[in-house]
Amino acid sequence: MSDRRPFVPEGFLPPRGLDDPRFRLRPLGPEHNASDYAAWTSSVDHIHATPGFQASSWPRPMTLDENRADLERHAADFAALAGFTYTVLEPDLDEVIGCVYIYPAEDENGATVSSWVRSDHAALDAPLYRAVSAWLAADWPFRVVTYDPRPPIT
Repeated sequence: MSDRRPFVPEGFLPPRGLDDPRFRLRPLGPEHNASDYAAWTSSVDHIHATPGFQASSWPRPMTLDENRADLERHAADFAALAGFTYTVLEPDLDEVIGCVYIYPAEDENGATVSSWVRSDHAALDAPLYRAVSAWLAADWPFRVVTYDPRPPIT
């Protein structure tokens, strides 16, 4: 996803998370491997139907070891300030229920954001979108953010 060049201003420290009564965001790393793998492998069709993932090549079949390598790459991007992936956790547990990806826009003008939640937590998709959108506006330095909107809850 990145060539590991920072895409935030020098001196900007990315938030270490976001707490909401319904979920917590924390930087994604290899320590989340088993729970992350269980989350997305149980929800492939749901993720592919999520705004921002309909045309994505991910998720695709991977082994647990391949998933760990992917999480290590995301953690390295975070450390290099080249991209920021947050795991979405249950409010009181370290169980992964989704992910949020913040990466440079293709034209290098702002950020492209995507998120997904596990199919058994589908009702959190729109609240996560709203919370992340507000968080980006309040705490991040991006003037332009591309993040596929969620349909209104009916």
